[in-house]
Formats: sequence, structure tokens, C-alpha cells
Amino acid sequence: MLILLVIGAKGGVGATTLCVELAKRYSQRASTLMVDGDLSGRRSGAALFNCFAALDEHRAADGFGVAAVAPNLSLLEMAASIHEGFTIKSDRIDEFFAESAHQSQAIVVDAPQPFAAAVRPFAVRATGMIVMVEPTLLGVTGARAMQLELHKFGVPAHRMRFVLAATHAKPEISRANVERALGVQMIAEIPPKDDRRYDKAIAALVTALEALPPSEVLVLRPSASTPLGERRLGARKPSNGAMADGDQRAPVPKRTARDDLKNQIHQELSRRIDFAAVAAADQLRAEELKSEVETAVSQIIAAHKDIGSAEEVAVLRQEVFDEALGLGPLEDLMRDPNITEIMVCGPQKIYIEREGRIEKTPKRFIDERQLRLIIERIISPLGRRIDESVPMVDARLPDGSRVNATIEPLTIDGSTITIRRFGKRRLNIEDLINRGTLVPVMADFLRACVEGRLNIVISGGTGSGKTTLLNVLSHFLPTSERIVTIEDAAELYLDQDHVVRMEARPPNVEGHGEIKIRDLVRNALRMRPDRIVVGECRGGEALDMLQAMNTGHDGSLTTVHANTPRDCLSRIETMVLMAGYDIPVRAIREQIVSAVDIVIQVARMRDGSRKITSISEVVGLEGDVVSMMELVRFEQHGVSKEGETQGAFVFTGVQPVSMQRFAEYGVTFDLSRMSDMRLAVAY
Repeated sequence: MLILLVIGAKGGVGATTLCVELAKRYSQRASTLMVDGDLSGRRSGAALFNCFAALDEHRAADGFGVAAVAPNLSLLEMAASIHEGFTIKSDRIDEFFAESAHQSQAIVVDAPQPFAAAVRPFAVRATGMIVMVEPTLLGVTGARAMQLELHKFGVPAHRMRFVLAATHAKPEISRANVERALGVQMIAEIPPKDDRRYDKAIAALVTALEALPPSEVLVLRPSASTPLGERRLGARKPSNGAMADGDQRAPVPKRTARDDLKNQIHQELSRRIDFAAVAAADQLRAEELKSEVETAVSQIIAAHKDIGSAEEVAVLRQEVFDEALGLGPLEDLMRDPNITEIMVCGPQKIYIEREGRIEKTPKRFIDERQLRLIIERIISPLGRRIDESVPMVDARLPDGSRVNATIEPLTIDGSTITIRRFGKRRLNIEDLINRGTLVPVMADFLRACVEGRLNIVISGGTGSGKTTLLNVLSHFLPTSERIVTIEDAAELYLDQDHVVRMEARPPNVEGHGEIKIRDLVRNALRMRPDRIVVGECRGGEALDMLQAMNTGHDGSLTTVHANTPRDCLSRIETMVLMAGYDIPVRAIREQIVSAVDIVIQVARMRDGSRKITSISEVVGLEGDVVSMMELVRFEQHGVSKEGETQGAFVFTGVQPVSMQRFAEYGVTFDLSRMSDMRLAVAY
């Protein structure tokens, strides 16, 4: 289904004329509805179609007028006077939207300027929002203000399309400068209607709009005559709940009475509270508005007498509040400090990781629409986008948690969210010792490696604790040194004062402006760093990292995804080749031997615990093979009756080459303590 909103960044730019033209064009293909969203009573749509009498004849008791104005084209007038505009009811707007969606394949809305909450039901479900910009100083200023206003109303940036309203005279500001000022690209330039290029420009605009993905299937608030939950936009499933031909996905569970009640509460809450204002307000005002929301939720729930016990009322109140302002069913999980990972597999399946073990929770989203809303709520403040053309995104929550989200068609059974959480209290080396990740003598050796400026690579699988260990080792970095951290999504928090944190950036809506980790590594070399810490090497930046380690930036740290220390070096070799240079394999291995000193292998055991399974030293090149010596390894002896991993950390007896480096930097480490690990108590 196509839903377009047309709005002028300032008055008199021809937005209404363009809206009428688009409605006529789409009506030649399918049933189309044009909505006159002006609440001031000017009745521009009625004047352009000369249908005052027809609208007045078919006007509903609450002010809406609907009339057929051409074959396949109807006009909906939301207000015939300014009085009707002030008294318009939001619940009736939702109902009219539902009814028009069932009767029309395309909806074109002439949105009011300034933008009004009355057209929110159309805006939040819009396929695209067309903003007409006049190439003047006032026009550009108004367009910038409109960008911010639409964002506050919940319209994501990737749904906005900008059109230049050209004039016969020479423009005050060139198209290129308008685009530069707004940070967007104009998809069309519409001349005045009497210009011979007008028809061609409109046709080009229609073609450009065809690239927009269709509006999603959404559950709408039903009218009084329709049973709750049966009215859907664009629904393609038979009314008996069976799956339509060719649809192999599992059927969506029926909405419960509790879901229906929450839907009614949300509708009432939307009439009382402007949630866009909550999102856009400064911190102080936002707290006041949140308090207002809490009060309104309590009042609305109190009006429903048959909810249940006091405990059920309290749970419902918290759920509604979380869904209105937070992450819905995920909010409760986010409050649990013991949960380290939240994994959403479609609206009906939410898993968590607690103490290293994965378990399914009874929580769920009402439907796919609510899940998509939460994803948009996470990424919109960060300027990220997710749609059919870019169906996956990485983001970061205000508390530092890392988020990955995907949507259909990338994930077949619904959208997914994966949240990697980091505790409010940062772990230190003592915490890892107490958890059995390593023993004190290993911690002392790793401290010496960091202070002795050895280049360290932490290797392990997903969720094995690489970043946690990297954070802990960073505590050993001297406070007198300049440290530059480089990450894809910022997760490292260093205690030192002189730290420069850099984060990669994805491309913007137009596909420009991407900054990769490799770009940041190269830039870091110009920032006079003493140490470079790269959160994770996963591509061509490995080459730049090796060069940094080999050109006076000893003591750098990074992580790599690999199963063993040997695999880690092979993966670094492969990543160097990904840089796009035709470098001989032997030359790459020589670089690795010169750069990497220590490889620490970490793993998540079957009981969910994390352990350092190996500490290896890179010692040289024998022929074409990189030579490594394992210093410490974890030997597993079995599993206890409680399912806990049993084993011991063992010193292999090899004399570390790095002892010479310790002596050069005046770092103290008693090697004789390593031999005592042979008698270490099993963990």
C-alpha cells in the first residue's frame, strides 16, 4: 500500500498543487484517496476539485467530509472550519484511516504546515514524506525546522524525500547549496505549473517515488462495528486465520484480551500525552513529561475496574509505561543486572543469557509492528536507518549496551534484536580471578606484558569475553601515556585520563559519509599515540594495525575472532589480504612475527563460564611457518554433577622470550611463580 504525505517547508511553495497532481496520477492506476489535512478551514482541496456541495452533503457528524471527485479518486476533508479543526477527535482519525485503507490502494495527504498531530496516524505509517523546499533563505530555514519537527513526530529520516520548488526567476540559493545545507539530496525539481517542463518533472517524481518500499501491514484500532483485532491494513491472510497461498511462515498468535486492553490504554494515552515532545525535550523537561505519563497511566488503568488483583494492575501499569516510553517487554530484562545478552527472534520469542546460560523468557511483543517500533526507537536518535534496502543496523543504547537489529526480508520469520549488555560496574582483574577466568600468577604475567609494552591479541569466539578481558587489561596501561581507542561500536571504558575514543560510522541515508575502522587506524597514527587499542580487527584494518605495531606503537591491544591461537594468526593473515594489496604470504607472516608478541585465547565453557584457555608467545619464523610457544593452558578434567567445568591452569615450563623485554622496561615478574601452577587447585 502507498501512503504519501506532502508538506511545504513554508507556505506558498505549491505543496497542495503537487498533492492534487500526485493523487490524480495514482488514481489512473488504482483506487486513491486524497486527504486535505488543513485544519484552518481554508478548504483548499474542495476549491481545487470544486466539490464543496458534495463534501458538505456527505459530511459526518464529527466534521469529516468524503466525496468522490474523479474516477478512482476520493477526497477526505478533515475540517471545513477552524472550529472543526480545534474539536477534531484523534480516535476518529484512526478509524477513518482504517476505513480508507481498506477502500484505497494509495493515500496522498496534503499535510498542514506547521505539522499537526491530527495527521500523525498517516505520518507514522507513511511510505514517504515529501517536503517541498523553496530555494530561498526562508525556504531552507523552514526546511531545516521541518526536518526536526518530523523527527520529533516519529518520522524516520530515511522516509523523508525532499523536492525543490523551482521558480521562473534565478534562485537565491543553488540546488547544490540547498542540499548541502540540509544534508540531503533532492529527488526532483518541480517548476511552476505553467512551465512546459512541469508534466515531465511530475512523471520523474512519480518514478522516483516508486523506489519507496510499501507501507507495512499494521494492526489498526477498529471501529465500533468491527470485532477487536480483525481490521488490518493490507492483510493478505484469510479471515479464518489460515495462511494465504505461498505463505510458509508460522501463523501469528491471536491477540489476547490483555493485548486488547493495553491497546485501548495506549489509544487513550496518545490522546493525553504528546510522546514526540517526550522524546525531543531536554533532560529536565523529559523527566517532567515522564512523570506526567506515569500519572496518566495510573488514571486510565484505575478507570478499568475488571483488570484483576493489585499485583496484576501493577504489572500492567509497568508494561504500559515501558511500551509507551521504553523498550516494551525488553525494559524489564534491561533492569536485571545479571542478564548479559538479550536475543529477540521475531515478536514471539525472546531469549536471554544469564551467567553464561541461554534461556527462553515468557515475554513477547504484541506483534511485528510493536517490534519494529522499538527498533526505530533505538536507532532514530542516533541517525541510523533500517528499511528494506538496508535491513540491518548496529547501534548503541544510552547505557552503552551494543545493539544489532535486522528486519525482513533479511530475517524470514520476523525482525530480530540482539543486545549485548555491559554491567554498570566495570570488572577488574580481581573479578576475573574470583570467577575462575584465570589465576593470580597469570594476572601478574599479563600485567607485566602490558607494562612491558608487548603487543597483545585476544582471540576467541562470539561471547567468549574478549572485550571484557580487553577492558580489564587496559587498566594496566600507564596513566602517563596517550591512548587512542578505535571501535566499531564503543564498548571500552578506560580509567586513564588521556584517552581519545574513536568510533566508526556507517553510511548516511544517501549512502555517503561512511568511516571504517581502517580509516580510523590510519588517522590514529597522526595523533601521536603511545598505545592504540582496536576493539576488534575484522578486515583490512589488520594490515594498518600490524604496521602501527611495527612502527613505534608497541604495547597495542586488539581482539580477533578465532578458535585457537594458531587460527588467530591465520585469520590475521587472511584479513591483511582483505586490504586489497598483493602482498606475498611470507611478507605478511614476517609482519605478524615482528608485530604480535602475545596471543591470549579465551573461551566460553559448557557451563557458561569464561576462561583463558591459552597464553602463547610468537617467537619467530621457521621457514614459512610462524613459530609459537604455549606458556599456559587450561586443562579440563571433566564436569561436576552440577554441570560445572573442572580443570586446572598449567604452566608448560617454557621460558618466555618476553622476560628480556620486561628487564628492558624495568618490569618485575617472578617466573618461578609460574611453576607453582602445576599444583594449582582445580577450578
